[in-house]
Amino acid sequence: MTDDTLEERFTFRLSRMNVFIALGTLAIVLIFLTSFLIAFTPLREYIPGYTNVGLTKRLYKLQLKTDSIARDLVVKEQFISNIRDVINGKDLTEDKPLTMDSVKRYGNIKMKRSADDSLLRLEVENQNKYNLYKIETIESTSQKKSSIGSVLFFTPLKGIITNMFDPAQKHFGVDIVSKQNEAVKAVLDGTVILNNWTLETGYVIGIQHSQNLVSLYKHNSAILKKVGDYVRAGEPIAIVGETGELVTGPHLHFELWSDGSAVDPKEYITF
Repeated sequence: MTDDTLEERFTFRLSRMNVFIALGTLAIVLIFLTSFLIAFTPLREYIPGYTNVGLTKRLYKLQLKTDSIARDLVVKEQFISNIRDVINGKDLTEDKPLTMDSVKRYGNIKMKRSADDSLLRLEVENQNKYNLYKIETIESTSQKKSSIGSVLFFTPLKGIITNMFDPAQKHFGVDIVSKQNEAVKAVLDGTVILNNWTLETGYVIGIQHSQNLVSLYKHNSAILKKVGDYVRAGEPIAIVGETGELVTGPHLHFELWSDGSAVDPKEYITF
């Protein structure tokens, strides 16, 4: 009411249902705004577990542009030097060899096995030829499976499995096809023990977990962690790609090893 004339301005009535609806609507709006900030703004990079997945690719493209600009700068400087010599009546200098790009091109590399390499491989294979290996019984194998089965693994990448685990064909993991530029995540807490690039498998990252478990992630387009980093389960560690010769498209080759033996990841992880 108005203080002077006591005239009624407006009225409202409170009830349990009105208060519940008002508080529920406010909570939904706050949840929506928070989700929007996390999903569509750069503020998500400050939240633990999120990272800028495109940063590594942008750095790689910038490095290529920098090399190209450096080569063009050398050509321009050589051209200006020749113009200056012509004006001064001097002889033209011979063309200087252009510097090669600092980024290595691995596509033209041809791997050939030398005689020394073959002898070294034969020597290493013969070293363990007559060793007595421990034969695993059915009971020990079942105990190992039960111990791994009690571990709760995080899914490294949501997608479709196109190639199953087949040790007979020396395929010690599963191939998972997913969307391009998807983040590859760690299946368990652990320490990064491998961050490498090979001609066959491209960018590879390996993580050592507890209970003598090791997980390998191959054919990535970029690696987000370095050797010695401690990662949590579900934390992004790489970007799915198609690097390496043994690849037919963007996918992740995932391997899980227990006590030095490869196991079928599909038996313990839902993809």
